[in-house]
Amino acid sequence: MKHAFREFARYASLNALGMLGFSCYILADTFFIAQGLGADGLTALNLAIPIYSLVHGCGLMLGMGGATRYSICRGQRDNDGASAAFVSSVYPAVLLAIIFVSAGLFFPTPLASLLGADAQVLTMTATYLRVILLFSPAFLLNDILVCFVRNDGSPRLSMTAMLAGSFSNIILDYVFIFPCQMGIFGAVLATGLAPCISLVVLSFHRKHAGFGLRRCSVTPSLIGRMLALGLPSLVTELSSGIVILVFNFIILGLCGNTGVAAYGVVANLSLVVIALLTGIAQGVQPLLSHAYGRNAQSDIRQLMRYLIVTVLTLSVAIYALFIFCDTPVVAAFNSAQDAALQSIAEDGLRLYFLAIPVAGCNIALSFFFTSIGRALPAHCISLLRGLVLIVPMAFALSALFALTGVWLTFPVTELLVTVCGVVLYWRSMRTTKPVR
Repeated sequence: MKHAFREFARYASLNALGMLGFSCYILADTFFIAQGLGADGLTALNLAIPIYSLVHGCGLMLGMGGATRYSICRGQRDNDGASAAFVSSVYPAVLLAIIFVSAGLFFPTPLASLLGADAQVLTMTATYLRVILLFSPAFLLNDILVCFVRNDGSPRLSMTAMLAGSFSNIILDYVFIFPCQMGIFGAVLATGLAPCISLVVLSFHRKHAGFGLRRCSVTPSLIGRMLALGLPSLVTELSSGIVILVFNFIILGLCGNTGVAAYGVVANLSLVVIALLTGIAQGVQPLLSHAYGRNAQSDIRQLMRYLIVTVLTLSVAIYALFIFCDTPVVAAFNSAQDAALQSIAEDGLRLYFLAIPVAGCNIALSFFFTSIGRALPAHCISLLRGLVLIVPMAFALSALFALTGVWLTFPVTELLVTVCGVVLYWRSMRTTKPVR
């Protein structure tokens, strides 16, 4: 039992730290853009974030789907299947990279307009989109390798790579925006270079060398199964972008650009917190998948108890922090000392972050189903959170309670999804036999 807890603590803490650092890509942009470019820069950044979430989500889908299959195959001692899992992740990544790069070369301005950028922030938004999309191959490959290196027994190197990318982004953000005076282009260039630095660190992986670009049997059905396993990771990440897109549209009508800038502070802090909780759940995935491959149901239950207790404890602590420190937290991103922005963002923090404990449980349940190869319930949880409930809920609650309704959309949706997720979990735990 002590050994199981040590393994849980090692994998969860290392991956959580790495994901926390990885999420600081955008938070660092938020801070330095707020200081250097003010509310317009914050608005442009927040309008562009859904595309970043799409790119990152696609990388996580390929990485988590492939790495989950890789861990299950290793638990079953299927070395050929483990090798095929990695190659099957790389093929779709190449296709997605071509699509994203093409969009960055030819369509950044129409895409910025589609996301809601007006004439005041159109150029900045298009610039951010262009560079993010041109660096998409690095983001995709980095997401894939981070997952496989962690599942190949090197969670520490995976964490180190993510932190190296994050810290380099923070340093380059400052250098490019202030001494070099490169504006929003400098901010996004720093973000784009970060995964390149992370990839350099990952290149030192040698632990088991259980994956690589080798000649092996890759079929469309295998790619399809892996994409199905990884889809909840895409939806979880993309849901943040979809929520931001919908909320931007609603808040623009209620409060204009100032409201969007205030929401940008809340949303980007939320991305960091969600990334931390996702990192914990994602870090436990190799242990759950390996236990599932061995049909060790008692280990699966014990790991899930550790996971839920950890996520709930951390969520409550984070919410308490925002309740007592809301004013200085918002002020750090409000360089112009805009009173309206400050007031809107403080109200948002207090209401929006009510969702964090239940969101953490939903993330844990989604990763549990992914880890044991049960794609359908994982899809249900992810789709309910990201599309099916939250979008209509945002329009309904904002119509009833204006901006307060916007802030309450996230907690109400997550609470409803938790009820569904708990039912699916208890039904699933009655039968958990490995699928070959």
